[in-house]
Amino acid sequence: MPSFVMAEKCDGCKGQDKTACMYICPSDIMKLDKERMKGYNQEPDQCWECYNCVKICPQQAIEVRAYADIVPMEGKVIPMRGSDSIMWTVKFRNGNVKRFKFPIRTTPEGSIDPYAGKPAADLSKIAQPGFFTHSQPLRKL
Repeated sequence: MPSFVMAEKCDGCKGQDKTACMYICPSDIMKLDKERMKGYNQEPDQCWECYNCVKICPQQAIEVRAYADIVPMEGKVIPMRGSDSIMWTVKFRNGNVKRFKFPIRTTPEGSIDPYAGKPAADLSKIAQPGFFTHSQPLRKL
């Protein structure tokens, strides 16, 4: 279920060198066609289906299209990003629509200290055997 850019909605992020979808894609498969100024997925088979490009697109021009054998009859999952939350709209194949709202963050930006409670780095130990790698193989070949 790779991402798909709807050309009629895409504006190439207003002519920037790097579009939002190119910036956010973890597998670097989103590209900008500079002639048409439209984004596109250059390698659909390599898409991780992470929805990052879908969530960041300011024009809502990107969808992750489900395969017909999994979601027949036009079922869709559409995220809409706000400043504090993401609203997911799920359109089921029977036509029912459900919406779910989730916060983007649960803590204030910059409030998390990832090294809290960890010992300070001791660079004098970096050359000691076994610190990062073993000086000898774990088993003899």
